[in-house]
Amino acid sequence: MVRSLYSAASGMNAQQFNIDTVSNNLSNVNTNGFKRNRADFQDLIYQTMRTAGTRATEHTLRPVGEQIGHGSTVSSTQKIFEQGPLRETQVPTDMAIEGDGFFRVQTYDGQDAYTRDGSFNIDSNGQLVTSQGYRLIPEIIMPEGFIQDSVNVTTDGRVTVRLPDQEAPLTVGRLELVRFTNPAGLDAVGENLFMETPASGEPVAGVPGQEGMGRIQHGFIEESNVDAVNEMVNMIVAQRAYEMNSRAVQTSDDMLAMANQMKR
Repeated sequence: MVRSLYSAASGMNAQQFNIDTVSNNLSNVNTNGFKRNRADFQDLIYQTMRTAGTRATEHTLRPVGEQIGHGSTVSSTQKIFEQGPLRETQVPTDMAIEGDGFFRVQTYDGQDAYTRDGSFNIDSNGQLVTSQGYRLIPEIIMPEGFIQDSVNVTTDGRVTVRLPDQEAPLTVGRLELVRFTNPAGLDAVGENLFMETPASGEPVAGVPGQEGMGRIQHGFIEESNVDAVNEMVNMIVAQRAYEMNSRAVQTSDDMLAMANQMKR
């Protein structure tokens, strides 16, 4: 009975973690480029009363054993990098990745970070930056006096603008995408950014639309891949599982109370 108290309590802790994960997904349902999280669970160590295959008689073996588990725990949280829906914005500096890959940006301390959020801006130096001011790598710098609405990005990443005294567009740079062997191993650090880890593998850079890289969709933004309806269903399932575990705790407590009152 005491074992059941701890097993049910571990189930409550696991479902609380599940609710936390679902809540974070729902809170980011409108976050550009957000990738939903999935909580994975595993059972805990088993106490073996009798091992399968032990002898029942001189000529027979027991086909099954006797084991009692000790509950569950969280094994991992995994980012699901499926494509989010693309929303047209008609903003000349907005870009979405259709397919595999990340934009590479440089943080204030000089570290490389990676994002699927393509809502870029042009700073006072004419450089493409994120909304936090992180520079896009390779650097894309607009020439002085360019026409703001003339910014154009092709599907293979070529960035062109027009100057007031020129009819032909001027190429100012080319975007580069980065992909990883195991993107689920990236470290989410907030601000729509990911950092490389030993589990993710080293970044592999390439041209958009080539060698498995995604294509650039200019004037679009990739929205969150969170499905609110599915997350609500997951929340209901987690809530019911939490409730059943709490009832198991209460039932175990009632059984202990009965045993305690037997002397009376």
